[in-house]
Amino acid sequence: MTGGAAAGGTGGAIRVLVADDEPLITAGIRTVLESAGDIEVVAQAGDGRAAVEEALRHRVDVALVDIDMPVLDGLSAVGELRRRLPGLRTVVLTAFGAEPNVLRALQNGTSGFVLKNCTPEELIHAVRAAHRGDAYLSPAVTRMVLGMVTPVEARRRREAAERLAALAPREAEVLGLVAEGLSNAGIGLRLNMSEATVKTYVSRILTRLRCANRVQAALLARDAGLAPGEPETTG
Repeated sequence: MTGGAAAGGTGGAIRVLVADDEPLITAGIRTVLESAGDIEVVAQAGDGRAAVEEALRHRVDVALVDIDMPVLDGLSAVGELRRRLPGLRTVVLTAFGAEPNVLRALQNGTSGFVLKNCTPEELIHAVRAAHRGDAYLSPAVTRMVLGMVTPVEARRRREAAERLAALAPREAEVLGLVAEGLSNAGIGLRLNMSEATVKTYVSRILTRLRCANRVQAALLARDAGLAPGEPETTG
């Protein structure tokens, strides 16, 4: 795990909080996650305020949070959790139609986004990735988010382009595939690299671009006009 220790310790099962105001969904998520063997749901909450309190009480590693919740909405809960438990990883559950909320949360540095209709395997993968300190977006969410980032003001585009100019051509090529939503393994297959080599490239890219995670780097690439999957030809 990178980027600092998670809130709940370093060994054993991944300790997860599930926050959703629909009990049936919460029960289904719990069943899916605990079928993985290395994940334990140690707390549940039906509203955002309770989610914060339960996360603090149980010292969870990953909080799986629905956007639409009473008392305190999911995005506000995620923001408070990040302030009070900086090492905690958060994965946000969403449905199509919540695009502005998705973008807002990603820009604030949440660890991942998954759709409520995702497969059990994808949900488990998202929690494991967040626990490792990686950002995770389901491919469908990646396409949705990148599609909604329309051309922005000239200053923002210029600043993004200036930051990307620090990358070598191969790094820009890797970033383009990150922006396309490919995993490290997928990038390795596309570029004939080992997954370990791709991980090294991504880590170096994040450092050079001063991005907290690969999602922020992908959004920056989009702002700069780097088309997903296309290598940079200069710089």
